[in-house]
Amino acid sequence: MEEITAKTPWAKSCGDVPMHLEYFQGSIYDAVERTAEQYPNAVAFDFMGKSTTYKTMVENINACAKSLRTLGVRKDDRVTIAMPNCPQAIYMFYAVNLVGAVANMIHPLSAEKEIEFYLNESQSVTAITLDQFYHKFEKIRANTQIYNIIIASIKDALSKPLKAGYMLTEGRKMQKIPQDAPVIRWKEFMRLGNHCFYNYKTQRSANDTAAILYSGGTTGTTKGIELTNLNFNALGQQVVASAEVFRPGDKMLAAMPIFHGFGLGVCIHTMLSQGGRCILVPRFTPQSYAKLITKYRCNLIAGVPTLFEALLRLPSMEHADLSSLKGVFSGGDSLSIELKKKMDKFLLDHKAAIQVREGYGTTETVTACCLTPRDRYKEGSIGLPFPDTYIKIVKPDTEEEVPYGEEGEILLAGPTVMKCYMDKPEETAKTLRHHADGLTWVYTGDLGAMDEEGFVYFKGRAKRMIVSSGYNIYPAQMENIFDAHEKVQMSCVIGVPDELKIQAVKVFVMLKPEYKPGEEIKEELMAYAREHVAKYAMPKEIEFRNELPKTLVGKVAYRQLEEEEAAKTGKA
Repeated sequence: MEEITAKTPWAKSCGDVPMHLEYFQGSIYDAVERTAEQYPNAVAFDFMGKSTTYKTMVENINACAKSLRTLGVRKDDRVTIAMPNCPQAIYMFYAVNLVGAVANMIHPLSAEKEIEFYLNESQSVTAITLDQFYHKFEKIRANTQIYNIIIASIKDALSKPLKAGYMLTEGRKMQKIPQDAPVIRWKEFMRLGNHCFYNYKTQRSANDTAAILYSGGTTGTTKGIELTNLNFNALGQQVVASAEVFRPGDKMLAAMPIFHGFGLGVCIHTMLSQGGRCILVPRFTPQSYAKLITKYRCNLIAGVPTLFEALLRLPSMEHADLSSLKGVFSGGDSLSIELKKKMDKFLLDHKAAIQVREGYGTTETVTACCLTPRDRYKEGSIGLPFPDTYIKIVKPDTEEEVPYGEEGEILLAGPTVMKCYMDKPEETAKTLRHHADGLTWVYTGDLGAMDEEGFVYFKGRAKRMIVSSGYNIYPAQMENIFDAHEKVQMSCVIGVPDELKIQAVKVFVMLKPEYKPGEEIKEELMAYAREHVAKYAMPKEIEFRNELPKTLVGKVAYRQLEEEEAAKTGKA
């Protein structure tokens, strides 16, 4: 395999992140093709022990694009991709872009009604999913505009020895797809391209929509976020410039899912557009994550805080050598000060000469747009904005900036700002606002502050704020306090209905494995809280859980806990 040693043109010396970059103006496919021309024999990604070079990847993307064109997919059509991180998902994502269509990215584990919503909201004409999810799609297909369902299988991307093992284990568990099912299987689909003799490529501009990702946005209702070619390409250049440690050929463990901005934008497109190597993880478990870090001697890993918390508990990591790591990045949720301290010590004890770097962002800006510098850390800070990205703190829902150190709403501007919420002009107008400074700002709904040096501090979602007897209480701050207790593995703080206070504080606690829940520990935690928490913010109740619920991308699902509590009181 080709070894890559060239530095990226914008790589700077330590601590010297450029303020401005010249952004590639082609499509996301063009960006990957450009890398493949430069490093054809370098490995683009590894999947279940099988390596694929950039040259082979681009050839497969083109073959996939020809097949899409043969199926009748045209410019601006929407194609739904409901896949884990696997080769077929990579090929389809870039092939959709090559034919001028838009990739509608959804979670394959979504419920049937959610899938129906996503297909109809995007008006998708074609969908691709794995064989194990076929029956969900078939049940709701008649309620959508889907013409073709393409069925891929993990086994199709495996080497022969692994394929045999897969069919004896995972393959046996799956509900069989009828032979006459109205679907196109992956191998059959890829052969369709043999009949495409005309031009299948569509020229796309930087500002054309490349993908749709979904988010609750700032109002809590599910919305499709239209992200452009420039959004993704700019992110790739910004991440590389801000991380500073990246060099082409570096290996990134791509465990964050492809339907999520962090997984798609950082772990996959940043790597493939900048000459990196993705280690694709189709089904995430802490055990598989830990195994792959050491097996491939990964240079870069990214994940949500709950992932890192799980790594700390794994017996298999006790003697792991992590000296190959050059960058460990946390995003997608707030990293508590205590968890960062634990993770930094863990890295040091396992021969890694680095610390965890926290990022911040929203799906409305693809994902990260802010990162802690590698050579300077300020406790509680999420770092400095990426090149060409601007952050300001204002009084919520206004244009009035607050003084340094004062809390307000975080606003973002820059080349990764979304095009719009799909077919929702009123929602778009609430979130994207053009100011007198000439910039279009994203109103994030997040609370934060900025110091005199430009370091940003995330204080939590405005929506998560608990108002108890007129006092504002911030769950993230409370969780930091409980997470610091020696017997606590993780906590989640929510507001629960209260007749006198309107809302009271309830803490869900997951203890470290060596401790058992009981009244004695509960009293200990309440006494600890009395020492560290203001009287008005004292918990009304502490509930122990063996595990805290997680969202599909691994964050603690605090909304689920809120809904459970509301259901108990009949106020759901």
